[in-house]
Amino acid sequence: MKITQIETIQVAEFSRITWVQIHTDAGYTGLGETFFGPRAVAGAIHEIFSPMLIGQDPLDIERHWRDMFDMANAFGYAGAEARAISAIDIALWDIAGQVAGQPIYNLLGGACRDRIPVYNTTASYGGNNDLHLAMTDAGTLAKSLLDDGIEILKWAFTDPFADPYRGLYLNDNDLDLMLEPMRQIRNAVGNDMAIANDGHGRWNLQNAIRIGRAMDQFGMFWQEELIQPTNVQNHVTLAHEIKAPICVSERLISKYQFRDYLREGAAEIVMPDLIWTGGITETKKIATMAEAENAPVAPHDTTGPVNVFACAHICMNAPNAWVMETVRAFYGPGGWYDRFVEPNIVVVDGHLLAPEGPGLGTRLKPDVRDRPDATVEVSDEPATEDHWGGFRSAYEVYTGDDGKRGLRLK
Repeated sequence: MKITQIETIQVAEFSRITWVQIHTDAGYTGLGETFFGPRAVAGAIHEIFSPMLIGQDPLDIERHWRDMFDMANAFGYAGAEARAISAIDIALWDIAGQVAGQPIYNLLGGACRDRIPVYNTTASYGGNNDLHLAMTDAGTLAKSLLDDGIEILKWAFTDPFADPYRGLYLNDNDLDLMLEPMRQIRNAVGNDMAIANDGHGRWNLQNAIRIGRAMDQFGMFWQEELIQPTNVQNHVTLAHEIKAPICVSERLISKYQFRDYLREGAAEIVMPDLIWTGGITETKKIATMAEAENAPVAPHDTTGPVNVFACAHICMNAPNAWVMETVRAFYGPGGWYDRFVEPNIVVVDGHLLAPEGPGLGTRLKPDVRDRPDATVEVSDEPATEDHWGGFRSAYEVYTGDDGKRGLRLK
C-alpha cells in the first residue's frame, strides 16, 4: 500500500483550521487537522513533507514522524512545521486504524476506559452565549453547565486585565474585579462547579503569583499558563507560591520540551495540544512520560472536531488521562462540528464517549471540499531529488577491492 495524494483543505468560515486528507492506492483516506497559520502549514505540507511521503507505505508511522521531525529540526521545528507534522500524523493513524479495522486506541495498546470527564471552555458560536456569561454572569453559566452534567468550567478570566500593560501592571481594584466571576460561581452553585483559569501566558511572574494567591480562596482546579513557558524555573517558583496546581499547556512542542518541565517538577498537570505538539505519535509518548512522574494528562482543545476525536483516543488509552477539554458551543445543538464531520463527538452526562468504528471514527463530509469558500491544495508527486534538501552528505563510505575503506561522491 502506498500514499498517492496529500491534500489540504481550508474554509474561510474557520480560516485558522487546516484539514489534511491522505489518500492511498488501497482506497483508504486518512483525516488530520491542525490550527493556526494555515498558509504556513500548507506550505510545510506541500513543499517539505508531501514529497517525502508520496509513494511511501502509510503504516510506517514512526519512521515518517522521525523523518519529518529531523527535516523540520534542521530549521527549527516548533512552528508551522510541527503543526503540519501533527496533522499528517493523525491522518496516518486514521489509515492504520482503518486497515486494522480497529479504533486507534486499540492500536495504542487498548482502552483503559470507555469515557472521560469533560470540562467546558467558554467560547460562543451561533446562538450560544457561554463566553459572554463567563465574564458577566458566571453563576448562570455554571448552573447551565451543571444541567448538562459538566462539573468543570474554564475560561481566561484574567485576559482583559493583562492586555493594557502586557501583564506587567495590575492594580488592586482590577485584581478584585478579576475575582468577580469566581465569586458569582461560588454564590450560585457553591463547590459543585470546579473552576480553572487560563492565563494565556500574559503575565509576569510577580503578578502571576498575586493572581494565583488571590484566586486560591476559591479552590481553583488549576492555573494554566499564567506565565509563558520560556523559563522552567519560573514555573517551579509559581508552583511553590500558590496552592492551585500548575498546568503546563499547548505552547510546549514535542516530548523534548515537556521533558524539561516534567524533570523539574514544573508541570503538575500536563496539557499537550495534540494538533500542535506532534500528533498522536508524540502525544502518546508525552502521556507516558507524564505517567512516569505521576502527573495527570488533560489534552488541550478549543479548535476543530478532528482534534477532539484524536484526543479521545489518547484519553481512552492513557492510564493517566484525567479530563478532556471541549467547547459546548462547538459540538452541542446549534454548534458547527456536525456541519463538517460525520459522526460528531458524543458527550453524555459530562463525559466524552469513546469513538466507535475503525481509525479516528469520523470523516470529513464530502461536501466540505465543494464549499465556495474552500481552498483545496493537492500534492501527488514524490520527490525528484534528495528530499533532505542538501542536508544529507554528498559523500558516502565505500570499501574498495583491496578491502580499504574510504569516502567518495555519491
